[in-house]
Amino acid sequence: MDYQFCKATNIDIQKLIEYKLINILEYAKNLPSQENKKIQDYVQKMVPIQLKNYKMILVDNKKVGCLLVEKYEDGVLLDEIYLEEIYRNRGIGKDIIQNILRTNENAYLWVYKLNRGAISLYQRLGFQVLKETENRYYMKYEKRMCEV
Repeated sequence: MDYQFCKATNIDIQKLIEYKLINILEYAKNLPSQENKKIQDYVQKMVPIQLKNYKMILVDNKKVGCLLVEKYEDGVLLDEIYLEEIYRNRGIGKDIIQNILRTNENAYLWVYKLNRGAISLYQRLGFQVLKETENRYYMKYEKRMCEV
């Protein structure tokens, strides 16, 4: 499926907040209400700060998701990739990640342990778990490790 990117703007802030909260709360279930509030406050604060690094994902000129990649250590941090449900499992996310990996020596990401589909994809693409918390894995892709 063909897709494009456009820079996120102030018009997109509420949609980005919604996407980020879905991404987090879908896999961080059963949080105490105080923790849930902290997450919501954090997202409300950080999305506008990170806006310049967000890209909106478009299919047929319709915004269907977002991507947030930032410089990080010796590579990039894939901070967020989100696609609306009807656009998942169509190869878009995989293609986006593969393009990021082609142009960067190292890539890092955090993923919720309950997000088994994403974990499986990341492992197939060559990401390895570096550490884990109670709820998430911290993964790294290193081009040298993955080339034959």
